[in-house]
Amino acid sequence: MAPPDPPAPPPGAEQFATACDYCVVGCAYRVWRWPVEGGVATSGQRAARANPAQHNIVSWQGRPHHVLVRPDPQALAVNPGGGHSMRGGTLAQKCHNPANRTRERLTVPLLRVNGQLREVGWDEALEIMARVSRHVLERHGEHAWGIKAYSYQYFENTYAISKLAFDAVGTPAFAPHDKCAATNDAAGLDDAGLEAFAPSYDDWGACDVLFCSGTDPFETKATLFATQIMRGAQPNKVLICATPHRTTGVAWALARGGVWLPVLPGTDSVLHQAIARLIVERGWQDQAFIDRWVASRWEVDQGLGRGTRNTPWQWRTTWGAWQSDWADYRAFLLARDEHRLEQAARITGVDAAAIERAAELLARPRADGGRPRASFMLEKGNYWSNNYMNSASFAALGLVCGAGNRPGQVIGRGGGHQRGWVGAPGQSGWLSPEKYPGRRKKPLNLDRWLIEGQLRFAWAFGTTWIGAMAASDELERAIAALTVQRREQPERAEVAHAAQALIARADAGGMVLVDSDIYPVEPLGTRYADLVLPAATWGEADFTRCNGERRLRHYARFCDAPGQSRPDWQAVQGFAQRMGWGERFAWRDASDVFEEAARHSRGGPYDYDELVRQARRDGVRGHDALRRLGPDGIQTPVRRVGDTLHGTPRLHDPAQVVPDGDRWRTKLLHGFATHSGKAVLLKAPWSFPGWSEFYAAARPRADKGELWITNGRVNEVWQSGFDDRRKPYTAARGTPPLLFMHPNDAAARGIANGDRVRVTNDAVYVQTGGGLGVLPQDQHFDALLAAGHIRVTTGQFEAVAVLDDGLREGVAKAGFNSPGQHANAVVHAVPDPLTQNYRYKLGRGRVESLGPSDLARSFDGPSLKGRGLG
Repeated sequence: MAPPDPPAPPPGAEQFATACDYCVVGCAYRVWRWPVEGGVATSGQRAARANPAQHNIVSWQGRPHHVLVRPDPQALAVNPGGGHSMRGGTLAQKCHNPANRTRERLTVPLLRVNGQLREVGWDEALEIMARVSRHVLERHGEHAWGIKAYSYQYFENTYAISKLAFDAVGTPAFAPHDKCAATNDAAGLDDAGLEAFAPSYDDWGACDVLFCSGTDPFETKATLFATQIMRGAQPNKVLICATPHRTTGVAWALARGGVWLPVLPGTDSVLHQAIARLIVERGWQDQAFIDRWVASRWEVDQGLGRGTRNTPWQWRTTWGAWQSDWADYRAFLLARDEHRLEQAARITGVDAAAIERAAELLARPRADGGRPRASFMLEKGNYWSNNYMNSASFAALGLVCGAGNRPGQVIGRGGGHQRGWVGAPGQSGWLSPEKYPGRRKKPLNLDRWLIEGQLRFAWAFGTTWIGAMAASDELERAIAALTVQRREQPERAEVAHAAQALIARADAGGMVLVDSDIYPVEPLGTRYADLVLPAATWGEADFTRCNGERRLRHYARFCDAPGQSRPDWQAVQGFAQRMGWGERFAWRDASDVFEEAARHSRGGPYDYDELVRQARRDGVRGHDALRRLGPDGIQTPVRRVGDTLHGTPRLHDPAQVVPDGDRWRTKLLHGFATHSGKAVLLKAPWSFPGWSEFYAAARPRADKGELWITNGRVNEVWQSGFDDRRKPYTAARGTPPLLFMHPNDAAARGIANGDRVRVTNDAVYVQTGGGLGVLPQDQHFDALLAAGHIRVTTGQFEAVAVLDDGLREGVAKAGFNSPGQHANAVVHAVPDPLTQNYRYKLGRGRVESLGPSDLARSFDGPSLKGRGLG
């Protein structure tokens, strides 16, 4: 039976502007709220364009209220006309409602006593944490106290968390949700001088040709795909898609004259440079752009003097195999054998004709002499396989084609999460014991630090730490050994006793684990955490952040947080007060945090300091000033020109109006993010030992019948499915772990569509040491292996097989971060030696059938059809 139509908001219903909680696109939404008369939902005229999944009953000030959450009809940006994804279309159902599975929300702090989680108060929980932390910091030092936290979940939270880590504790033991260390995602873009989120959404819509590397924007950014890629200022654009899986967006592109480059995992750098070589050989490069905007060798070096070039971007761009200018880069392209069309086709597994066609679409001049406006979008399939080389070579290809700083000609990330990070000053990376070659600064690998037993206290915020990391099984074994398998366990829910037991564990070499989240996280919170803290989330507190075009909006509070849950910034504040740091965390509300963080955003891509300054001049709070800007907000960096605040459509654009007094702090507005303001071309030699040795060891072994096991998102599920498993609409479909396979690979292994399968890697490589580099080869795979710094372990997970002829043979793709079945278990935990980033897309494994799954016999679950059209 179909659910009843949602009731219509009555005249005078309260309204709130907000934005989606999920993907990077950040569609604008409006919330209507009104009381439930007598506690029962009223019937009424069907709300215009609303569906049952856009309605819910929530608590507000302790009383039941209707809420309707729909795309904002007043929005002129992002999703004008009311577009939304399946994820955003069910936002209302993420709100806490005791009548459905959202009742599983954490509502009170929990303490593990005799192996079981028991309710305690906030005062007790924070006091236990403070007593243990004071002891750990005094006895074991700041290196033994660490944080694993999201980098996206609103400015107020990330600023408070980073202030605690860097300013108050002063620890280098910090890593964001998707990385083992505090590094940048796509360092090759950074080194080229490109801000990853420089483009505006309009740029993706205005290009003639869009090269998507490692992403299908339909699966991951559906509204952007529908509004800008399918339409936009240039609706007849052609797409080039480099990904092993022909998913829905790729199939749509092919039907309209696009090109699919089914690249073998990890080989993208060869593909990019082979395309660039074809362009250069035929004289199709944008020479005028190169002459004006690509740095010479002297311009790359200028401003660095004769010092040690201590930061990674300095030594990567000025010394060794990567540095280049146009003449050198051209010679590099033409000299390397792997860049020849035939060799590139062999290495990448992509047909030579498709590579040639991609080069023609990107750069071949038209009959009238004009050039195609080409833009370049990359995402995790690119930089989570061969991190530095893939992102650096992609940036170089874009620059050769004249992209980077013009409308419809841009280079950047498509994005996963929204951009919610404002970091506090004083980042403690200089305290890291790890060093790049030459003893240069290298961020601490938090996973390895934990596995080695160096962490004595860890606080995780909103992250599936275990499943999200490489070699998940190995990490889980280490966490178990350091927590629940230790003798030192609280036996009573008393502050003094519990704190003393946990202190004894820390002194004996164990670890105390705190997990803050909205739901019980399996297994981090449910099995291993000593303390679990309930967090307030979207709709339950006032928040702010940017989307993937740096559009800053206010996310309004419109319902009560369940039970005693509170936003993470308040949890940090309460802890800091008990540590004696209260004066540094003396915020009255979320707007105070937002305003304090503003000055630390200055000079970066999310700089909103001028907004807060203007608010103070107007005598209003920072949140109120942003709220007044409505559903469209303002694009950062926020500029003040005369008496008016201006947003910034795209970065690096020389046509940008920048006040003379601000040019020193906002170079990325009108030039590239380098000393000279010009972009840097970077080489990515396939034979670089830091890559080639690892790739040779990590490839699937034919004698064991292994496949590449990569992973990726599907449109219907957000992240680990933490909401999707509980929202009534999506829960009815189910969110089982899936493994997409080519039918030929499945047939060779006796696997049928819908079978339950097990994926096993009996040689998962885990780096256990070698973090101190003197010579470059010290951190290459073979040297690490010979020195005993690589441990060989095992990993496995189970999933439901989906036979899909859109997968290239030899590659299987798992769903992204499925709880309980961690696809990252078969991925090697050996970071890129240039960036300290894991290579999540390069798993491998043997796939075997366990027989038909329940889904094979049912029509109630998700589709077991491939992701392509038709």
